[in-house]
Amino acid sequence: MLSNVDQTVRRPPIIAAYAAFVLVGISAGVGGVLLPAQIVDYGVNKATVGITFFTFSAGFMLAGATAGPLLHRIGTRRTLAFGASLFALAGIYTGVRPPFVVYVIVVQTVMGYGIGLLESVLNAFLSTQSDATTLLNRLHAFFGVGALLGPVLAASMLTSVAWTTVLLALGLACVPLAAIFGTMYPTHPVAMHAVDATYGEAPPLPSRGLLSTALHDPGVMLGAVFLAVYVGLEIGVGTWGFSLMVGHYGQKAVLAGYTISGYWLGLTVGRFVISAVVRRFGMTAANMTTACLLGIAASAALAWVAPDATLAGVGLALLGFCLGPIFPTTMSLVPRLTSSRLVPTAIGVINGFSVIGGAVCSWLAGAIAQGVGVWTLLPFALALALVLLAIWWRLARRITTA
Repeated sequence: MLSNVDQTVRRPPIIAAYAAFVLVGISAGVGGVLLPAQIVDYGVNKATVGITFFTFSAGFMLAGATAGPLLHRIGTRRTLAFGASLFALAGIYTGVRPPFVVYVIVVQTVMGYGIGLLESVLNAFLSTQSDATTLLNRLHAFFGVGALLGPVLAASMLTSVAWTTVLLALGLACVPLAAIFGTMYPTHPVAMHAVDATYGEAPPLPSRGLLSTALHDPGVMLGAVFLAVYVGLEIGVGTWGFSLMVGHYGQKAVLAGYTISGYWLGLTVGRFVISAVVRRFGMTAANMTTACLLGIAASAALAWVAPDATLAGVGLALLGFCLGPIFPTTMSLVPRLTSSRLVPTAIGVINGFSVIGGAVCSWLAGAIAQGVGVWTLLPFALALALVLLAIWWRLARRITTA
């Protein structure tokens, strides 16, 4: 039990972490709404604009690979301030409408790197707290809060300003966060020391050795593939769902924005509610994940066969609700997939691989939509749900026997 003094000291950094994830969620939520405007503005097609998924992911993966060395060299405070500053600079620079090549290669890579640093370091920081499981679930739930606000905010802003202004606003919103990170967080890499103390082990091997070991661990890699497909499904639907509702169901832009916000709302509520219900009834995390995966497949099928936009919107909201707990719950199961010494590194590897799934599947969904039609998003989502079930069957067996 934490004393009142301890709670008072740690509360501001935790609130700042939640605020950062709200902002990251907003940036994810606005992406799909901005795509049609970007396509028109730059005169490119869906497959071409989808290259941004890969450059963003490259920056994110680079952040995952360098977060550990940065923490050792400049500490938690400066690493977080650096990541937030890069996010802010990328958004502010977008306000001048850079050329398409610059936007794709430079802006998206820098933004991906900044967000990747924020996610990696904040996950590591909260994982060292006494109630880490609760804090991490809330952290990812606040991502959902931002993601459900993003489409409505972007759709509303696009009625009066250019798409570049939306990203400019996000960049400006990140400036005070950079200042907070630069003053409120510890200067030393407290997360790493706390993890060592928690496991009661000798200091870990250098980050390169841990990374290599994690990449050769079958449990870690199976978890990485699982969450890569999961994020591909989550971000793919969140990114192209707006185009689906406008292009296939004929919804107006603002209403379609509300529909996609309903999807993100379902995801957020799922993260807040499902785990609490599971704990109340004594259900295991593995059984909960199985039930949610079945719900994902059923919801995707419902949205696919829906005859109108209203029922399709209900299906998307249920899809988000069932998707909600998968990511944080899988993260909480990582200690059962590998040795305790590798857990922090394994979480970084799995988180990094997940963004690859988001990039590949989002690009693939857009390419298929370009060639066949945007209606293909829902059968594509159902196919990914079935792949998740197949991977989970193997992953659950490893967790059960761990």
